[in-house]
Amino acid sequence: MRVFGLVALLSSPLAQAQRALPMTAGGSPVAPTGLEGQPLLAGPMNFHTAEQQDIRVSVLARMPWPFGMAFLPNGDLLIAQRTGEMKRIAKGSTDAVPVTGGPQALFQGKNGSAILHGYMHLAVHPQFASNGFIYLSYTKAPTATTAMVSAVARAKYVDGRLTDVKDVWTGDTFLGPIAIAMTPDAKLYIAVSGLTGALAQDPTKVAGKVLRLNDDGSVPKDNPFVGKQGYLPEIYTLGHRSTSDLAAHPVTGEVFLSEMGPNGGDEINRIKAGRNYGWPLVSFGRTYSGPWQNEANVSTHAGFENPLLFWVPSISVTGLTFYQGDALPKWKGDLFVAGVRYAEVPGTGRLDRILINEKFEELRRESLLLDLHQRIRDVKAGPDGYLYVATDDEAGAILRIEPAPPAR
Repeated sequence: MRVFGLVALLSSPLAQAQRALPMTAGGSPVAPTGLEGQPLLAGPMNFHTAEQQDIRVSVLARMPWPFGMAFLPNGDLLIAQRTGEMKRIAKGSTDAVPVTGGPQALFQGKNGSAILHGYMHLAVHPQFASNGFIYLSYTKAPTATTAMVSAVARAKYVDGRLTDVKDVWTGDTFLGPIAIAMTPDAKLYIAVSGLTGALAQDPTKVAGKVLRLNDDGSVPKDNPFVGKQGYLPEIYTLGHRSTSDLAAHPVTGEVFLSEMGPNGGDEINRIKAGRNYGWPLVSFGRTYSGPWQNEANVSTHAGFENPLLFWVPSISVTGLTFYQGDALPKWKGDLFVAGVRYAEVPGTGRLDRILINEKFEELRRESLLLDLHQRIRDVKAGPDGYLYVATDDEAGAILRIEPAPPAR
C-alpha cells in the first residue's frame, strides 16, 4: 500500500506541476544565491523597530571570520575567530588588537559549504578579577601521533596576552561546534554537537550532550549521572543536535542552549539536569530533502524535554544573549538570538528579538538586521547597555547596536 500510494502521489497532477530542483550529492536542494555575497555597508545605519525604539547600527571593527565574543569585567571585548586568532577591543576603542599566546588551532576556510572552525567560543570565569581565567573552545590541530580533536582550554589573561594555557577538556575526535559557558558557581558547561546517527542518545559518548565540569575540568560530584552504570559522569543533558551557543541568564544563572535543527526545528533549550532533549528521535524540523525528521512525532516531543522556543522554517540559530541593560529600555528582559540564514536561503541572516514573560513563555518576536544580508554569528549584551553582533564571513565585522540619536 505504501509503494502504491507513493507511485500515485508522484503521478498526480500536483507532482507533475512542480518543477524539478537541482540537488546536492547529499540529497538537498541547491541553495539559491541571489541574496548572498552583499558587502556590509560602512554605516552607521538607523532602523525603526516594533517597540518604537529607533536604533543605530555601527561597524565597530572589521576582521575575518569572527565567531564568539565575551566581555571582560573592565568592559573590554574579546573576539575569537575561526582563523585561530583572538582580538581585543578595549572599552571606548575601535581598534581590534591581537591577543597573543593562545593554543594552536586548525582552520580550513571554505571547503564547499563547510568551514572548519579554529577558535570558537569564549567564556570568562566568574572570579576573573582574582584568577584571570578565560576559557576557549577550539579545534586542536593534529600532530604526527594525535588526531584532530575538539578541545576547551583554560588560560590566564594578562594585559592582552594568554599564559598558562591548559586543555581542561578534549573530545575523542573532531565533533563540530563546541559551545561553552560559565555559571556564577564556577561550573563550566560544554555543549557538544551530535549530528551523526544516534550518537546524541548514546550515554557512553559525549556527542550530542551538554557536559558540566568544575572550572579545572574535573567532574562535579552532584552531576546527574555520576555513579550510573553506562553513563559518562560528565554528562548533564543529552539528545542535542548541532549545538551553537550556551548562555547563563544574567539574573537567575540558568543555562540556555541554542541548537540548529535540520530544515526547520531550530531550538532554544532550557538546560535541566538529567533531561533528554530528543535528537534524533524527535524534532519539529524536516530533513533537508523534504520529509519530516520523524513523521510520527511531528507535533509533539512526547517523552522528551520540550524546547523553550523553536523555528520553522529554520533561521540557523547561532549566538544568544539575554538583555538586561538600560540603554535600550524597551528591550529589557528580552532574549536575542542570532541566525545565519532563513529557510535555507543564503543572504538572509537576522537577529531575532523574543519578548518573554516571567515564566520564559514567548509573547512575540521581531526580526532585526534583515536589510544587512549578513550571516549573524554571535550576539552579546555589553556592560555599557549596548548590543554587540559578529557577522560570519571572511570580510566579517563586529557591529554595535545602540539608541539612534534624536531626529533633528
